[in-house]
Amino acid sequence: MGGDGYRGHSRLLAVLGLAVALSGCALLRSHAPPPPPSAHPPPPQGSIIGVASWYGPGFNGKHTASGEIYDQNDLTAACTTLPLGTLALVTNLQNGRKVEVRINDRGPFKKGRRIDLSYRAAAALGILDPGTARVRIQVVHAAPHQEPGYFVQVGSFSNSANAQRLGQRLSQYFSDVRVDRLSASGRHYYRVRMGAFPDHATALARATQTAQLGLRSIIEQQ
Repeated sequence: MGGDGYRGHSRLLAVLGLAVALSGCALLRSHAPPPPPSAHPPPPQGSIIGVASWYGPGFNGKHTASGEIYDQNDLTAACTTLPLGTLALVTNLQNGRKVEVRINDRGPFKKGRRIDLSYRAAAALGILDPGTARVRIQVVHAAPHQEPGYFVQVGSFSNSANAQRLGQRLSQYFSDVRVDRLSASGRHYYRVRMGAFPDHATALARATQTAQLGLRSIIEQQ
């Protein structure tokens, strides 16, 4: 019995020792410092990260895609992804400056850019001189997504140069002119159109203005 008692005592000490060791490990883990924060934390949910540019003097006084007259001194912007009428907070990620703008136009159509700011909005963010900046775009008030969109097509050409000439002519009067390249049956053609417009009435008003320039157009629903 003495031997059995000794072995039982030894087993008890071993179990107690293991328990102490495990509790020590747990204690060390509970006091371990938290992992360092990421150098590039994820953007807030629903925000857009991209490049912003600005437009102003060349388009001041022209019609926007919303039908409004563009005023470079208003806090507005052009965007291809947010519905017209959306209020968005734009933050310059390089200097932390912020400005709230209203989306009232379509653009920019240059690859890699997400938003075209008015002159005043660009000045508020400090990007007039560099011309572009990396920004975060957050929706403050979402306008109803207006579908379908309407476009005013002014011409369709097989020759790119002819389409570009017409596009440049229209750009003297309107800020939302675009030349789209499309392919069909192995051939390319180039479509000159304006928009998108939120409703048929707005598109019709633009078509009427285009007719006053001596240009025929059609209204397309997309």
